[in-house]
Amino acid sequence: MHRRARRTADSPLDRRTFLAAAGATTAGLGLGLGAGSSPAGAAPADPTPAPQAAASATATATASTTATAEAAPTAAGTTLVSVAAPRGSGGYRRLGDGPGWPRQVRAELAAAGGRREDRRTTLACFVQFTDLHLTDVQHPLRYEFFRSGEPGAWRPHEALTLPGIVSLVERVNKLRRGPVTGSPLSFVVTTGDNGDENAKIEVEWFLTALSGGRIDPQTGDPHHYEGVQNSNLKTFWHPESSVRDQDKQLGYPRIDGYLAAACRAVNSPGLNIPWYSTFGNHDLLSGGCYPAAGSFIADVCVGNRKLQYIPPAEAKWLMAGEADGADPKGKRVESLLKAHSKEMRTVTPDPRRVPLTARQYVAAHLDPRHTGRGPLGHGYTRANLETGNLYYTFPVSEKVIGISIDSTDPGGHYQGSLGTAQLQWLERTLTAHKDQYALVFSHHPSWSMSNMTPDPARPGDKRHGGDEVVALLQRHTNVLAWINGHSHRNRIRPRGSFWEISTASHVDYPQLARVIEVTDNQDGTISLFTTLIESAAPYRTDFHDLSQTGLASLYRELAFNAPGSDTSLAGQPADRNTELLLRRR
Repeated sequence: MHRRARRTADSPLDRRTFLAAAGATTAGLGLGLGAGSSPAGAAPADPTPAPQAAASATATATASTTATAEAAPTAAGTTLVSVAAPRGSGGYRRLGDGPGWPRQVRAELAAAGGRREDRRTTLACFVQFTDLHLTDVQHPLRYEFFRSGEPGAWRPHEALTLPGIVSLVERVNKLRRGPVTGSPLSFVVTTGDNGDENAKIEVEWFLTALSGGRIDPQTGDPHHYEGVQNSNLKTFWHPESSVRDQDKQLGYPRIDGYLAAACRAVNSPGLNIPWYSTFGNHDLLSGGCYPAAGSFIADVCVGNRKLQYIPPAEAKWLMAGEADGADPKGKRVESLLKAHSKEMRTVTPDPRRVPLTARQYVAAHLDPRHTGRGPLGHGYTRANLETGNLYYTFPVSEKVIGISIDSTDPGGHYQGSLGTAQLQWLERTLTAHKDQYALVFSHHPSWSMSNMTPDPARPGDKRHGGDEVVALLQRHTNVLAWINGHSHRNRIRPRGSFWEISTASHVDYPQLARVIEVTDNQDGTISLFTTLIESAAPYRTDFHDLSQTGLASLYRELAFNAPGSDTSLAGQPADRNTELLLRRR
């Protein structure tokens, strides 16, 4: 999505909740090519994982099928034990340690046997990250100007996405095992919107955060912040000045040194397990909506002019057009930028902000510098680079195959769909793996796949919506779950023969990821255990602590207090920590 979780059909609209569901050149982009976790051409005859890919995940994948006596299960470090909770009252509320969320057993698709916990064996144990939205807050085209029309159209905390994701990485590294089975975590899979503005620098931050290394969030002028938080516009929170902005009027604090700290380099240990990458609309489209590479928008991205404010009526009109998909090519935005050219702020241009094509996105993943714990390419292979297709298979365990699909519509608009070629590939892949269980990963959930905008590169390739994908998955009884994000909301739905699991983001509150454990209960049923986790940052914040850890804590608290935020993104108890039962085929 964009800004904040773009709201689903059952929620009221703002740009960030609407757009959160809801963009040249390759200079300096390494093309370290090699075998990844599986082939994924436009129509591969054999979707079986490549031998090298299987080898890269052998140790961890095999571990999930071995006896779980190696370690006793524990809920420590998960939301089963505690969840961040507000303290006191008033406009701006501090966070502290709150009660955990209990596990809910969901038996809509199969009855719960009385002795299943004594018999079960582990089939898979992994973590889902989604909607990280790592953000270059000084980028010339950030769409912050929509905030004049809706308070939720800009995140006051988005300068801290990098300390936030590093703290989430630290949580997974400390967790190490599944809280139900005690089996080692085998891998992490991201389900899209890894960056926010489809900028080359954001992709590099994402790859470094998960693979390990030093990340410098300072873009443009290497010595000065050039964004809306020192613009003197009362529309935005100014943490270091006396400007009586609209956020301070709601209780947001003054924090001297905040911007310098937010622009300071952070260090990531990288995940200590392999990880895989799935593509989201913000990983291709400017603002999550508009084709960017090679367009007028791309020129703005690497330019020296930044629009920070437009009148509320214009903002509301443009947001309404985005919600309706009225301007998938971004022509209205282009006209807007040209009309307001004399009102723009001059900033320092940075070529690292160039938007990437799908192939360039794959090439960045194939750079050996970003291998981390592997596999090289994190699911993407040379076949993906050659075809431009961003879907593939990967080994989860001996009995389970992972299938990552690309639900982003290259034609524009924040909602998703699949082209015919990919839909047919998915059908063939599930058939070829009929003797294995299948887990399907995508960015968009079924209810956000209604975008029929033609792909400019494949104008004859018909687009297909969520209902068709659900129907296809229901025809294959080996499918256990469809796991996705995009809505920034916890939501779990039974789909007749499988479960659809959508997880909240790590940019809007509550900032979460999800551990998923799959077990064979040896009684004719399968269980999928879902357990939400927060970052490792302490709940309690200190406005004087601007260390990397202190900023990660502040990231969570600022997100909780963000004006216009959707307070329902945590979902209902049955959407959070669960046991989801299925009949075993």
